[in-house]
Amino acid sequence: MKNADFDTDVVVVGCGPTGATLANLLALGGVRVLILEREDKIYPLPRAVHFDDEIMRVFQTIGISEKLKEMVQINSGMRFVDEENNILLDWPRPKEIGRHGWYPSYRFHQPDLETLLREKLHTIDTVDMKFGTEVLSVTSNKIYTEVFFNDRSSGLSTSVRSKYVVGCDGANSVIRSIIGEEKYDCGFQERWLVADVLLKEELPELGDRTIQHCSNIRPITYCGQPKNRRRWEIRLLDEESELEFTKPSKVWSILKKWINPKVAELERTAVYTFRSMVSKKWMKGRLFIAGDAAHLMPPFMGQGMCAGIRDVANLAWKLVAEIKNQAEAGLLDTYESERVPHVQKYIDTAIKLGGLINATDPTNAFESSKKNTKNGTTMKSLYPELGIGLGSFLGSNLKKHRGLIASQPRLSKNQLMDDLSGYKSVFISRSPIKGLLANISELPFLCIDTIAEPGLNQFLDDLSVEAVLIRPDRYILGTAKSFDEQEALISIRY
Repeated sequence: MKNADFDTDVVVVGCGPTGATLANLLALGGVRVLILEREDKIYPLPRAVHFDDEIMRVFQTIGISEKLKEMVQINSGMRFVDEENNILLDWPRPKEIGRHGWYPSYRFHQPDLETLLREKLHTIDTVDMKFGTEVLSVTSNKIYTEVFFNDRSSGLSTSVRSKYVVGCDGANSVIRSIIGEEKYDCGFQERWLVADVLLKEELPELGDRTIQHCSNIRPITYCGQPKNRRRWEIRLLDEESELEFTKPSKVWSILKKWINPKVAELERTAVYTFRSMVSKKWMKGRLFIAGDAAHLMPPFMGQGMCAGIRDVANLAWKLVAEIKNQAEAGLLDTYESERVPHVQKYIDTAIKLGGLINATDPTNAFESSKKNTKNGTTMKSLYPELGIGLGSFLGSNLKKHRGLIASQPRLSKNQLMDDLSGYKSVFISRSPIKGLLANISELPFLCIDTIAEPGLNQFLDDLSVEAVLIRPDRYILGTAKSFDEQEALISIRY
């Protein structure tokens, strides 16, 4: 089958934050995308409420970070307290720009983010979006996939052929059911009431930190949000009725310690069953899953949506390389092998936090945490290493930093590094690039040396290396110290 026989390159099922981010990244790579979204409009009420600096870098790559930063609230961090407000665990998120070029933590209103992502997609000629569509089935072979879907308003059914399909269609994913439903159950399941409120007046005493009120009876989470939005999450006991707990009178009886109907109004109440699971298969032939379709985690780290964005940041550039015939065999196989161990670390940590929230004993907090005699236990942010994949089989020196997220320094003229590199890999060296390879145009990535950008010397000093190769998803593929290692690193192809 020739390229002209494909209706599009990639079908993305689902246009939530994960699917819309994937479509934007694929379009940056110059491939054609069709989005199939079940709902007609963006869900107008709060859902996900947090993302971090690594995710803001993805939004920077897409080109929405400048608008988005005007809509978000910089997060001060999270604190776990017992029933007497003694600090059990402190997770500060400094209100200053960090090593990734952004603040470490943000609070946001999900409809704002989705609007920006879709507005960007509407400006791209290679992206087509169909809303109010229901995927009925998918067939796949060695050459192409065919997605059969129904237009819910007209009732008409049709199909589209593509090279790949990615299911970003949530916990009840159609694409996951086709790939295979088997999942690893990570052992966490609890029901929580989520109550989103709108303040009618300023209540600075509520604070802007997230507070986890730990209890073995009724743990409660408080989250500050942009503008006048606030959220409480309340654990339900096994015998308690969801119908009873979503009644306004019941919600206000629980929240009376902090607010009442005179100073706030309920925007939304819903009971969620927080689960932890990882799909055993993230891909099958030309079909892939990402986000909640691939994994679920408790919300106690605010990393559920973030994990989905990391999934598609990892997958998108690999799909682009494959579609453009720039990839070595097996490149797409590294999506699952790299992402599964990475997301598992977040799930495991969130489960441990859940255990702390449901008790008042901090002694089982994390091994990586530091004891602070004044403030209990202090937690650091996670930046895990990717699982086995690209660069795993390089020599020991070359792969020393492999799989770690690279920081984002500022360059000359105050430019952030990702803005210079764009959506491609970047090779940074202290040596003149022409001394390593005569024809720079042969390289599939951007090359920068510290002669042109002296500020990058500190970046390399921090890694104790002479050169580094950074992937389009901003993870390190390899580093080098000697001239020979630099030559080996610069010759790597995907």
